[in-house]
Amino acid sequence: MSRPLEWARDGRDWPHREASRFVSAGGTSFHVQILGAGEPLLLLHGTGASTHSFRDLAPLLAADYRVVMLDLPSHGFSGRPRWRQPSIAGMRDLVAEVLDQLEIAPAYAAGHSAGAAVLLRMAIDGRIAPKRIVSLNGALLPFPGVAAHLFPGLAKLLFLNPLAPRFFSWRARHGDAVARLMESTGSTISREGLAFYERLLASPAHVEGALSMMANWDLEGLRRDLPRLCVPLTLVTGTRDRAIPPEVSERVARMVADASVVSLPGLGHLAHEEAPDRVADVMREAFAQGLSRSLPAAGTGPDCAARPSS
Repeated sequence: MSRPLEWARDGRDWPHREASRFVSAGGTSFHVQILGAGEPLLLLHGTGASTHSFRDLAPLLAADYRVVMLDLPSHGFSGRPRWRQPSIAGMRDLVAEVLDQLEIAPAYAAGHSAGAAVLLRMAIDGRIAPKRIVSLNGALLPFPGVAAHLFPGLAKLLFLNPLAPRFFSWRARHGDAVARLMESTGSTISREGLAFYERLLASPAHVEGALSMMANWDLEGLRRDLPRLCVPLTLVTGTRDRAIPPEVSERVARMVADASVVSLPGLGHLAHEEAPDRVADVMREAFAQGLSRSLPAAGTGPDCAARPSS
């Protein structure tokens, strides 16, 4: 059994620890953080990250919103639901259960990378009905060509090998492997930020959770359903993103009825960690556009006119 992160030990100096709580949902425990007051704003991190990814962005947004963050299943300090696959549909259901337990219906939502895909899946399926969603370098379309089959297949092989998570966590504890990984995304983050990623990736359980998520991730269904998205969408892209090319957001914008793209020059895949002030300003401006919008309650399901896929 892979050793999970322990809150008392590994979370002793976690960002915004005072805002943390643990919520039971889907047969496991979820690490949740809530900051600020106002209309609820849900933030979802991407694969391999945790709430720490929003450590600098969340306080800026908490001046205007009640910011709700959680570690995705098998990530960070959230547990592993043994009876659920870490697919995009499984993530949709588990995040919705956490929100139900908290009795929170997000007025706004933002997700980074794979977190954005989870939010769009939830909105399309009527599990949330925010006034607007912001995608931060969203991983919203399948990899092109052979990569669409290669990367999930490789992740599945690594996940099925019980030594793989231990190997990756060993690498995270030795040398500059994590720093090189972050740089490969086109981003340069602080030494403090790197230290949190090193702590996460030093845990075989966290690495196993990320690999499992990648192995079960299928964005083809989301691609087909994007024209059904009723919620206005702002797609924020870093021009130096080497993980998710900005062209992905441009393609998605052509598939969604109400979508716009905002480019952030000089920033990479972790733009919200590199320049939280700039990202917070973009998010506030985007959310201000949805102040007068009224949407159906979560659970009613969208019924938008379809547009051709791109």
